[in-house]
Amino acid sequence: MKNKILHNISQKYASRWLVLSIDLLIVTITFFISYFIRFNFKFEFDFNSMLIQIPFVVFAAIVSFIAVGSHKGVVRFTGFKDIINIIIGVNILATLLIVSTFFSRKYIQNEIFNVPGSIIYIHLLLNIFFLIGFKLFIKSMYNALSSDFVDTKKIMIYGAGNNGMITYDAISNDPKKSYIVIGFIDDNESKVGKKIDLLPVYNLKSITPELVSKNHLEEVIVSIQTIDPPRLLNITGYLFDLGLHVKIVPPVQHWIDGDLSIGQIKNIKIEDLLGREPISIINPTLINEYENKVILITGAAGSIGSEISRKVSLYNYKRLILVDNAESALYDVQQEFNSKGISNIEIVVADVRNKLRIDQIFNQHKPNVVFHAAAYKHVPLMENNPYEAVSVNVGGTKNVTDIAVKHGVEKFVLISTDKAVNPTNVMGATKRTAELYVTCLGEKGKTRFITTRFGNVLGSNGSVIPLFKKQIEKGGPITVTHKDITRYFMTIPEACQLVLEAAAMGTGGEIFVFDMGEPIKIFTLATNMIILSGLRYPDDIEIKITGLRPGEKIYEELLADGENTKRTYHEKIMIAKTRNIDSHNLEEQINKLTSINSATQPLEIVSTLKALIPEYISNNSTFEVLDDKKNKNRINN
Repeated sequence: MKNKILHNISQKYASRWLVLSIDLLIVTITFFISYFIRFNFKFEFDFNSMLIQIPFVVFAAIVSFIAVGSHKGVVRFTGFKDIINIIIGVNILATLLIVSTFFSRKYIQNEIFNVPGSIIYIHLLLNIFFLIGFKLFIKSMYNALSSDFVDTKKIMIYGAGNNGMITYDAISNDPKKSYIVIGFIDDNESKVGKKIDLLPVYNLKSITPELVSKNHLEEVIVSIQTIDPPRLLNITGYLFDLGLHVKIVPPVQHWIDGDLSIGQIKNIKIEDLLGREPISIINPTLINEYENKVILITGAAGSIGSEISRKVSLYNYKRLILVDNAESALYDVQQEFNSKGISNIEIVVADVRNKLRIDQIFNQHKPNVVFHAAAYKHVPLMENNPYEAVSVNVGGTKNVTDIAVKHGVEKFVLISTDKAVNPTNVMGATKRTAELYVTCLGEKGKTRFITTRFGNVLGSNGSVIPLFKKQIEKGGPITVTHKDITRYFMTIPEACQLVLEAAAMGTGGEIFVFDMGEPIKIFTLATNMIILSGLRYPDDIEIKITGLRPGEKIYEELLADGENTKRTYHEKIMIAKTRNIDSHNLEEQINKLTSINSATQPLEIVSTLKALIPEYISNNSTFEVLDDKKNKNRINN
């Protein structure tokens, strides 16, 4: 019922002619008051002369107000521009009266147009005061009445600088009036204790449980553009402990048309607490890179493949071919594109292990650029299923790359992982083998092969973020394999932007790696997520250490032994300088590996992998026995 009443009120707007009529009434009343003030609040003036002048004053006011359109504004939304319009309008009115008085005294000698100068100036000031005051009074009355029907939150803004004031203005001008700002928080002690627009400025430690309770404070909006992620984590942790919700204002470049609106203020996400600045790549050459090209993406239904598809869809490509063997997930991607009205895509259900089928797809669509994202990626599962890992990550990659060379594809981009660096598990070893095979093909045909290597992707299928969310929703505990385990992290958009950038930048044979900043402890990530959920560790949610899984290592690396980097034109992107390899011998070993066609021979498969990748040393795995044998052979030799 309340919402219905509010809706009815909000849909009713006063006629602009009614607004003009009220403005003219105010001008008439202030004209009388001006005479009264001028003659010391006594009726010692010619009342008849004043009455004769009123029609002319009203006419001049009509001309002035229509000229500036001050009557067209919605009174309850009166803002700074409306106030300026009123001031301009009453100044035009005063100017018309002064000019008419001048000509009347000099040429006409008519009482109607001869308004005393002192009266004009008093009238001007009274008009400014009463016209603006009246509109602000109506606005405040509407806000007071509507607040009875709207659920409002009392909030504070963290940041009393320019961005804080922009946020304050956006909230103040929000028609829904869902927030009431009761103060600011700032780290600058010179601002603490002072007032901004009559609102007090506090430091963080001043926000106590007593203050929260007394002011019925519910939420804090962080509005600082250059805040460090560790500092942001400290702030959110402190505020969450007080039972407050925390939101954050997005970077200026994400504001719509350069203006901030309430709808853009979002809840803090785990990406905001990564401990590094988000990686941003803006490269105009990408537009030309995909202009009128047929682009094929394998693994297009996965987290990375689907995001690459979304980003590529923003360019003026000729056709987009999405290949995956997961039909349900691929169907979801298809429906997403259909809902956006994107029609020049082809959805293909196919397995990269089927060489004949892949060849048919390439022959039919003749792609110019290929992004190969199809792979098995779960470390523990692949440790128990090495045959499947090799068949997809090595055999599937071999099929797609061989066919790319056969059909003269311009560029081939392999999506790799930091687990390929000094691998300790089957999955990482197969991805490193795929990297090496791509390197072998660098001199065959015209296809330019490029590899992108990055760390863990936040929010991807099977990653720790969705797992931790489910565990928190169930009340815990969160499971972490080791308290010191660390990983490099990036968001899905960052990872996919790197892939597109690499495709444009690469000339063939490069392995691109990101400067991803400092790795973050998974244990820290878990505690951060507990905080973001509005809970506390260990009071509300516990973290359980389960022990390292087979093949898992504590620290990940982005560069293998014998590799170093050279810089590119982007400060966050580097090229790994790899050691020289015997392409012919390596290709023979890979062919031998992919020819093992029995899943019942895991030791033979992994042994062949270890011969291919000398730095592959198993960790916490049944395959460690092969490393013991390898070490004994080294000693005997």
